[in-house]
Amino acid sequence: MNVEYAEQKQTLPKQALSARPGKWRTFYLKLRKNKLAMLGGYVILFYFLVAIFAPLLAPYDPYHIDLVNKLKPPSVEHWMGTDDKGRDVLSRLIVGTRLSLSVGFVAVFIGAFFGIVLGLFAGYYGKWVDTIIMRVIDVLLAFPGILLALAIVSALGPSLINVMIAIGVFSIPMFARIVRGSTLSVKKLEYIDAIRSLGASDMRIIFVHIFPNILSPIIVQATLRLATAILSAAGLSFLGLGAQPPLPEWGAMLSNGRDFLFTVPYLALFPGLAISTLVIGFNVFGDGLRDALDPRMKQ
Repeated sequence: MNVEYAEQKQTLPKQALSARPGKWRTFYLKLRKNKLAMLGGYVILFYFLVAIFAPLLAPYDPYHIDLVNKLKPPSVEHWMGTDDKGRDVLSRLIVGTRLSLSVGFVAVFIGAFFGIVLGLFAGYYGKWVDTIIMRVIDVLLAFPGILLALAIVSALGPSLINVMIAIGVFSIPMFARIVRGSTLSVKKLEYIDAIRSLGASDMRIIFVHIFPNILSPIIVQATLRLATAILSAAGLSFLGLGAQPPLPEWGAMLSNGRDFLFTVPYLALFPGLAISTLVIGFNVFGDGLRDALDPRMKQ
């Protein structure tokens, strides 16, 4: 039978064999059809490049105070003007890209790590393990995310690191519920029973055979959660609980600009636009990823 299959494969035209797209190529082709998702991807890529090359792109020292040139409107010398301490707004916005992206990624990593582990154990073992873990998750879900983050930051003290921890904690339930549901579906498949009958340990089954097969919803959730994390971090910094002066974090810059909203509105306008475009970019790109990774979507 294998010989017949090999002979049939040899008789297939080369064009037909080469025309079979691989798994990742099929995913890319589906994603590329979504123009809005591709636009979101380009926006994210742009901000990533700005964050990587921030020291080279910033025309001035973002921390340099020049009271002589404070509150200057946008000009050829300062494209986005200067703030109330004479610091170049464009330079602070560029350097702040690193801070905002770092907060988002670290917070999502914290939430994803603990949420994935808890979800895998709850879904795989079930019974009392599932009951205990999911009751803890329900307690966390009982509090609105931003209020839970406010309580954690208030207890730990205002700082950017504490903001990452707070946002990471209220991101755990989302990942845990998604991973638990996916684990419940995968562990019922026949190949899991076959692997277990061969003597594979629970840890091997969970992390080698189940976890790689539930990555798609995790990736989508992480992308969408990045937008929430960045927006939440900016909100906490706006309230004075996140980044502390003189860090050029976007939420802190927006908070500083509200005092001059009617005299020099650009101080709040540019950080607000940066936050909005990046958050929208992650949201539309995450929606595109979900559609491209969902096998139930039409080709």
